[in-house]
Amino acid sequence: MKNYLGIGVSIGLLAAVWTQASVALGLITWVGFVAWATYFAAGGGATGLRNGLLANLSGVVYGWLVAQFLTVATFPGALAIAVGVIALAMCLQAGFAPLSFIPGAFVGAASFFGTQFAFWPTVLALVIGAALGWLSGVLGAKIQAVVGPPPSAEATPA
Repeated sequence: MKNYLGIGVSIGLLAAVWTQASVALGLITWVGFVAWATYFAAGGGATGLRNGLLANLSGVVYGWLVAQFLTVATFPGALAIAVGVIALAMCLQAGFAPLSFIPGAFVGAASFFGTQFAFWPTVLALVIGAALGWLSGVLGAKIQAVVGPPPSAEATPA
């Protein structure tokens, strides 16, 4: 359990700062947290930052495309068809390494839908959240180096 102290402290401190700052600045707090989680789910480090964030942002673009499609397609089932098409596209893009983290694309699209199609506020919160993920990983390793041995490969949070 001690191996998680560094990451736990860094995430706890940065989560408090993010919550206070995002609320004060009118940013979308929860979107930042899902991007932060995406960073770790995508493997952390430089790869997790790149693959997680790029997948998140691609999902926002796909969500935007659905919103644009719905401005002209008003027939029953239009939303279902559009979502089906972007779900396929989000899976197929995984053949391109920087967009290979499929869950990240779904998180990005869902975040865009969850913000009621607020494109730039969603993008901003995703970028900040990914940066906080990276920062918490760096700070967590530094804190862990001070308080005890670094986590083993098996104990590293995913």
